[in-house]
Amino acid sequence: MSVIERVLTLGFSPCPNDTFIFHALVSGLVKIHGLSFRERLEDVETLNMLALAGELDVTKVSCHLLGHIRGEYTLLAAGAALGRGCGPLLVSRGAVEPTALRGRPVAVPGRFTTAALLLRLFDPSLDNLVYLPFHEIMPAVVRGDVAAGVIIHESRFTYPEYGLRKLVDLGEWWEGDSGQPIPLGGIVARRSLGAETVRGISDAIRDSIDHAHADPGGAREYIRSHAQEMGDEVCAAHIGLYVNEFSRDLGEVGRQAVRTLLDRAEQAGIIPTGELDIFGV
Repeated sequence: MSVIERVLTLGFSPCPNDTFIFHALVSGLVKIHGLSFRERLEDVETLNMLALAGELDVTKVSCHLLGHIRGEYTLLAAGAALGRGCGPLLVSRGAVEPTALRGRPVAVPGRFTTAALLLRLFDPSLDNLVYLPFHEIMPAVVRGDVAAGVIIHESRFTYPEYGLRKLVDLGEWWEGDSGQPIPLGGIVARRSLGAETVRGISDAIRDSIDHAHADPGGAREYIRSHAQEMGDEVCAAHIGLYVNEFSRDLGEVGRQAVRTLLDRAEQAGIIPTGELDIFGV
């Protein structure tokens, strides 16, 4: 008698770090008994909004957004984007002191992104925020539509090609100020799935990461199919920066980093108060 599989919706971004992590899982190379996944690839702010509306079973979200949904979703230990030297950058067309941006429009890649949260924690007076998809921010800065922009993803590697200047590395600021690595995003699952299923999903994501590291060539076509016009070198650098030991398991250092970020956001009145629990390894 065949087993009827339960199909769960799985959201992640088309960025190389996420497609690298999830390729084996969505391709059936890593399996969970009785479960399969229907993936939905969207930019991180779209995923944030889908999670806020409760429309996905398992999804990548910004750690900022986690503070708004932790009653319905729980954070998994595997699959996170967290580390050192990988934070968002505040850039402009020329050298300018960040204090000179007060009152002027600054583009951020979405209301609930960790990039927006970090900027607000760095300087709450930078409150004239313009929300744009991440890939539209550098062109908007170049055109002068905004005075500066907070860039993420592969833009960290390509902003000099646009003639832009780095004003602040917000990840570097966070690391120096908090002593913690920067928790950018993580994978969450509906609490209603039950603890056993949620732990199984976290374990499967860890196994999918292990599979990708053991056979990096196996995921190459899948990664490239979603990387749009990103060059191979930028693609590889992207994976190398955002897929690290914390991706496989947050560990106590990663857990504390997430707690610290949410605590500071609570203290600033940016997110509601709440508890944080993490399932997985």
